Amino acid sequence: MRTARVIAVNMGREADLVVGGKPARTAIGKRPVTGRVSVRALGLAGDEYADKENHGGHEQAVYAYAREDLDWWVERLGRELRDGQFGENITTAGLDITGALIGETWRLGSAMVQITSPRIPCVTFQSWMGEPRWVRRFAAAGRPGAYLRVLEEGAVGAGDLAEVLDRPAERVTVAESMRAFYGDQDLMRRVLRVTGRGEKWDEIGQHVLGRASV
Repeated sequence: MRTARVIAVNMGREADLVVGGKPARTAIGKRPVTGRVSVRALGLAGDEYADKENHGGHEQAVYAYAREDLDWWVERLGRELRDGQFGENITTAGLDITGALIGETWRLGSAMVQITSPRIPCVTFQSWMGEPRWVRRFAAAGRPGAYLRVLEEGAVGAGDLAEVLDRPAERVTVAESMRAFYGDQDLMRRVLRVTGRGEKWDEIGQHVLGRASV
């Protein structure tokens, strides 16, 4: 088993993008940067988020995606996908993010982070990719990448180790949590027992299970 590493640290600035036929602002266009970057409670120092209601914050401070999953999409889309193409802050190699657990903790460089939730595709992502039915296709593929909260601030750079430190007792993978979001009630009940899950899961759980069931 090869050692898991960070192969790219990606950041972006707000820019114009036509979303759903209307002008919008987004910072999804993240690109690899050189050197080491500070990992803070609200994300990478110098990174930007245009839609602060749905992106960023303590529960989604950093977004990680595996190079292996990008390569899986390369084969299906028939186009090259650079590191950062999906708007991820951290591109990893050798780390199974799809099979990682909600609540799992990692060491990325000198920072400690925890998986809170999967990435749920939106119309901005679809407009950025320019692929037909992208939201549906990305959701169905079950390779969403992981949002992370920062437990210990630090710094990260390309080439740093990506080390799994701890896994919660309640085992719900990132892929399974995406199915829970889209309506799998049994998986949602399991998600709601996970220590370290994102705070929004309680509200999402009420929607999926019904207020009386939660």
